[in-house]
Amino acid sequence: MTLGSESTDSNPIEPMTPIPPVTPQILCLGEILEDYLADQMGFPLAQVESWTAYPGGAPANVACSLIKLGVPAAFIGCLGKDRSGRFLTNLLVTLGVNVEGLQFQPHLPTRRVYVTRSLDGDRHFAGFGEMATTAFADTALQASEIPESLFTRAQYLVLGTIPLAYPFSRQAVKQAIALAEYHQVAIFLDINWRPVFWPDPQTVWPLLAEIMPWINWLKCTDEEAQLFFHTTDPQTIRATYPHLQGVLITAGERGCHYQLGNYQGYVPAFEVSVADTTGAGDAFVAGFLHQCCQWGNHVYMDPQLAQRAVIYASAVGALTTTQPGAIAAQPTLETVQKFMRTHWESTVC
Repeated sequence: MTLGSESTDSNPIEPMTPIPPVTPQILCLGEILEDYLADQMGFPLAQVESWTAYPGGAPANVACSLIKLGVPAAFIGCLGKDRSGRFLTNLLVTLGVNVEGLQFQPHLPTRRVYVTRSLDGDRHFAGFGEMATTAFADTALQASEIPESLFTRAQYLVLGTIPLAYPFSRQAVKQAIALAEYHQVAIFLDINWRPVFWPDPQTVWPLLAEIMPWINWLKCTDEEAQLFFHTTDPQTIRATYPHLQGVLITAGERGCHYQLGNYQGYVPAFEVSVADTTGAGDAFVAGFLHQCCQWGNHVYMDPQLAQRAVIYASAVGALTTTQPGAIAAQPTLETVQKFMRTHWESTVC
């Protein structure tokens, strides 16, 4: 079967009853797309016969996960005026994500990305079919159309590096950072390094270095930490960027090392039956920010709350791996609370 074909459509467009959005505490800026997951696990790209579509995109995943955890969130991004764009818009609205910052590009399609999976659920981003990475609507996010009103009462702005890869969305990131700085909104950066998205992957470091002085919270995988900061020690990274309030370094099944304020620690990963790791890191971010909204500055001023926040984030991320897809697999607040009651003691170090 050729790329662009899928055996099933897991996302039919049906009449939906929207949940009225409230003033967002957290703003998530970047890409929203459709992940086409290989139905045949363990197969290389050339041997995959069918694909199933799931909604995704790291910032959109974070926004949806936050809503499921009870935290008001907004998504800022750009979609095509096509079937996928309509479906993803309806999904955000139905979940209750604030879409005041959603833009539409009539001449570019909504992005789709093909994802192959290993037998143990790890994913590999296999590209965009026959289309160039620059040919999608998310690259056309306009800085001038970002509503400043969203920043006036928000607490956090969540960013990734993918929008930095394209001229228009790069300017949108810089505009959002400026608005966040003006309105005293803390900025959370999840590196989310995906070289397949970049026309020239070599340009990422100077662009990342340019925005690092404005970042308050940093999350990355151990591979990303080694690649961009030449260490997997969060304390060392924070020493290089002392303005950071926290550094979180995740390593999948190997757990998470963190430096929150003056407190550092390690939280082992939860043991769960993994179906698909897509979106696990985004759910981790949502879980951590949920705790930040609940405990405020105490998250990096109290060592017990710091540890609790990372454990909670790890639980949200782990639960997301137990089902296929990113948004569809995200747990509700009640599910996480139940899981924490039965697994808390095994993760307290």
